[in-house]
Amino acid sequence: MRLEGRQIESVDEAMVEIYKKKTPSQRLQIAFGLWRSAKIILANNLRSLHPEWDEKRLQREVAGRISHGAIKETHLIKAASLE
Repeated sequence: MRLEGRQIESVDEAMVEIYKKKTPSQRLQIAFGLWRSAKIILANNLRSLHPEWDEKRLQREVAGRISHGAIKETHLIKAASLE
């Protein structure tokens, strides 16, 4: 469902009802799984874009991007200058 402004999607009402029936523990497990999947997808994408990066550099970039949300190119340049 497309919305105005910066928000692209909203949660489908059917999914809202499904999540309401989950226990807090189940919802936390789902959230953790999504977090873990996001980190894996991001790491794999960065690995393909920057095959020259070692694992430490890759994980530092993943952590920076996940912790700050959307990151601009300037963050990559700043991080590279720290090496």
